[in-house]
Amino acid sequence: MTGLTIGVLKESATGEHRVALDPTATAHLVGAGRAVVIETGAGVAAGFPDDAYAESGASITSRPSVIGSCSVVAVVRFPDNALVRDLRSGQLLVGFLDPLNNLDTISALAHRGVTMVAFELLPRTLSRAQSMDALSSQSSAAGYRAAIVAAEAFGRYLPMMITASGTATPAKVIVIGTGVAGLQAIATMRRLGAVVTGYDVREASRGEVESLGARFLTSSVAAGTGEGGYARAMTVADQATQQAELATALSGFDVIITTAKVPGHAPPVLVSAETLATLRAGSVCIDLGSSDRGGNVAGSVEGQKIVTRGGVTIVGAGELASDLPTSASQMYARNVVAVIDSLAPDDTIVVNPTDEVHKNVVVSHGGDVLNAAVRVALKLDPLPSAQSLTREEAA
Repeated sequence: MTGLTIGVLKESATGEHRVALDPTATAHLVGAGRAVVIETGAGVAAGFPDDAYAESGASITSRPSVIGSCSVVAVVRFPDNALVRDLRSGQLLVGFLDPLNNLDTISALAHRGVTMVAFELLPRTLSRAQSMDALSSQSSAAGYRAAIVAAEAFGRYLPMMITASGTATPAKVIVIGTGVAGLQAIATMRRLGAVVTGYDVREASRGEVESLGARFLTSSVAAGTGEGGYARAMTVADQATQQAELATALSGFDVIITTAKVPGHAPPVLVSAETLATLRAGSVCIDLGSSDRGGNVAGSVEGQKIVTRGGVTIVGAGELASDLPTSASQMYARNVVAVIDSLAPDDTIVVNPTDEVHKNVVVSHGGDVLNAAVRVALKLDPLPSAQSLTREEAA
């Protein structure tokens, strides 16, 4: 009998097509002695039929059976109310949990004894954490897809085209924020033939942008690298300066792709309403920072395409990786497997609060909140130093 049973459910969020495990990752887990149970139809939207999971060694069953039989629940997005209700003490929940924006539910699940692992909290600068870096894997998919969506929304050629009817000039594209998503968007836009500029407040990004054949543009705002490899949250004064500088630069571009997200905070507005008014009709803005808390582009709405009175198309695309579900799910599944291998090398969940990865990515364990940032947000006292915590998982 296996010590760990990993359950995968069909994602319930509107427009979400990804799945937490693909058949290849399933076969890896089964080969390592784990059991995998998949909700009927969970992977269909990502291109993985039930038969593919069955051939990989998984059991296909109903949603209640998955939840009732598994010791690990792997999800892509924050669980819906029904799953929150059904999670029980001793289960491990792993996925994009956005804990700083779901504090009440996180606190309730922690006190119920659910162990939670949130990919957003992973310290991405640690080399040994790279295999678990779901933010990077999904940002790569989103950046690629952003270029494709922009090309579809833009009513002109992207490359220079010399035809018998005349010459079409290449589109001018700027990508704001040159992390993983931004660099992938730059590379894809370059392949499509556009003239591309990469913008970032981090001067260190210059080499990466220029190596892709793009021009680099920066700001007078101080370098914006924060802890853990994420962009830092800017002050109000910084944001005002950045917006003013961008307003001057952006009017000359045909396509704008924004990528700025700050975990636990509203995304910064980089393209103001005043700036939008200066853009030419037919211009396109793809907002990868879009969320239910706002976006990088004034007026953007997550999951919607809007055309302004001035003829500028704005696409709210904060979950754009979902539009590349097969590839995004395959990469995400590897991240899930890496986390499970780290926390349960055998048949026991082992959370070591002195381990740099564990103390960040594990939100809760053993009935208490472990992550320091989440404890601060919940106004909890700091935890005392502790030894490794272990729990024998039920079969």
